Amino acid sequence: MTKFLAGILAVSALFAQDAPSRPKVLGVAHMAVYVKDLAKTRQFYEEFLGFGEPFTLPKKDGTGTRIVFIKINDYQYMEIFNEADRGEGQLNHISFYTDDADRMFAYLKSKGAPIQGSAEKVGKGQTGNKNFNVKDPDGHIVEIVEYQPDSWTAREKGKFMPANRIADHIMHVGVLCGDLDASMQFYGDILGFREFWRGSGSPRMLSWVNVRPAEGQDYLELMLYNSLPAPDGRGTKNHVSLTVPDAEKALAELKRRAAKGLYTPPEGKPMEIQVGVNKKRQINLYDPDGTRLELMEPNTIDGQPAPNSTAPVPHPAK
Repeated sequence: MTKFLAGILAVSALFAQDAPSRPKVLGVAHMAVYVKDLAKTRQFYEEFLGFGEPFTLPKKDGTGTRIVFIKINDYQYMEIFNEADRGEGQLNHISFYTDDADRMFAYLKSKGAPIQGSAEKVGKGQTGNKNFNVKDPDGHIVEIVEYQPDSWTAREKGKFMPANRIADHIMHVGVLCGDLDASMQFYGDILGFREFWRGSGSPRMLSWVNVRPAEGQDYLELMLYNSLPAPDGRGTKNHVSLTVPDAEKALAELKRRAAKGLYTPPEGKPMEIQVGVNKKRQINLYDPDGTRLELMEPNTIDGQPAPNSTAPVPHPAK
């Protein structure tokens, strides 16, 4: 080995040592959605589905509630934004939690990821957790959060989790994806997510690609398309999936609650058990603004994994 090559390798090794490493992505923290009628939305999530509401944030002008936090478990929430949407549908953002937000911030900056805002370091949100935002290739805001021991989240640990809540875990969140290669570069190459299944409702076109953080079990479902749905039609694609151990028992309880006037299925979307392409039983529900909640059993109906689709990846016109 020449002295020149040895010098180059030494510099490269030194640079590699200085470059920040990726911290852990531990799982889904929350999905945040816009709503138009807060009272109806609270009825859906709290009275119909049985979830608790540990805290809220006020509007800046003090005229009412801006954000309602719906607790799924101590680490997972739904965030309800009581304000006008951005004109892109009901989705506000998705969020994953990490073990080190400061290191994740430095790591993403070193990778050239589009971090939002002008701050040069990670701040704390109003609820006391460290967080910052980055955009994925489709323009979805992805919040990175690190839970803090003095936060509101920690303060309410073990609380606001009624025994009658229909589920206690977010299995995955799903978002629209127009460029699978770009998404895999962001979520896969940079954030370390690993693909574990791809499926399709038709042999003509791939429909879904599921990717999971290397350190977690919750996952992200990339919802592929060849034609981007209109904003008011994106709620069925941008969705959240909740784990239920027994779909039949869940459906019976949901029907009992619906009979009290707490839920009316949208026309043409009955509340029933279906078996997905992934061979798991599921029940689709829709909040008052059309965001889909997918109640899904954790295992396939026959105990065997669903085969991967070999359908071609769609390439939407830009």
